[in-house]
Amino acid sequence: MKMKNCMAPFRLKPWFSERVWGKRDLRPWYSDTGTSELVGEAWLTGPQCVVETGAYAGRELASIAKELGGEFPLLVKLLFPNDKLSVQVHPDDVQARAMGETRGKTECWYVLEAEPGATVALGLKKGVTVADVSASVADGTMESLIEQVPVAVGDMLFVDAGTVHAIGPGVTLLETQQTSDVTYRLYDYGRPRELHLQKGLAVIRPETAAGKVQPRAMGGFVRLIEQRYFAVDRFEVAAGHSTMVAMDGPGCLIGLRGSGLVKTDEDAVELTAGRAVVVPHQCGSVVVEAGSGAAFMRCWAPA
Repeated sequence: MKMKNCMAPFRLKPWFSERVWGKRDLRPWYSDTGTSELVGEAWLTGPQCVVETGAYAGRELASIAKELGGEFPLLVKLLFPNDKLSVQVHPDDVQARAMGETRGKTECWYVLEAEPGATVALGLKKGVTVADVSASVADGTMESLIEQVPVAVGDMLFVDAGTVHAIGPGVTLLETQQTSDVTYRLYDYGRPRELHLQKGLAVIRPETAAGKVQPRAMGGFVRLIEQRYFAVDRFEVAAGHSTMVAMDGPGCLIGLRGSGLVKTDEDAVELTAGRAVVVPHQCGSVVVEAGSGAAFMRCWAPA
């Protein structure tokens, strides 16, 4: 199971990102964020996330990844909107590099919590053009050009690069994306933050592959999404049971409910709700043992 000279799995401490649209109280996910400011995002695999366990405890993920010759390919976050996020768009890899960025930003959202009637704004309505989006900035009607998609707990949504989108209150989301924070704000409800209209309008695609993704039952787990940059799977392990989890590419396990032990032949690290355990690709497979029952995600980048 654990290959010789394989780096052991390790758990990361979340890094909390202050946002004007966030919350002060993130319970039940987190009892303390370390700040009294509004927090919108908990970065679970951010480059600045600090290792909590094992030989690399105290070091940042970016430092470890660089030592191993690269960058951790996925940025996984929890989003806690208490107000509307900006209407925004992300470039694809080609567009981002043409603008001097390292890569684009393709992402997906898994709905962890949703109030009755909750929606997300995802994609332009049929027939809406980039020129229409540009014209809507002046009169504040951009929201009316975007599809409002009803969401419920357990929904997975693909957010293709080039898709105009926005998130509002009433949901908690697990976001899996390329390791990139390239965001072009198109409209921000009059808040005094910078807009990126020229860049944003240049990367909009009126039609994309964005939308809800139907889950697929697999052997012992549910495949929620599989795209070029990431795959996300949900596991449920009953109390007192265990399951083998293969890592077919670099990735991590994200605790959703309960707790478990992520074990290799020589190591074990606790997986708890709202935290990520990075599983190096070279480990091949790990075993997750659930004491009182556990639910968790496997987020990985296809090799």
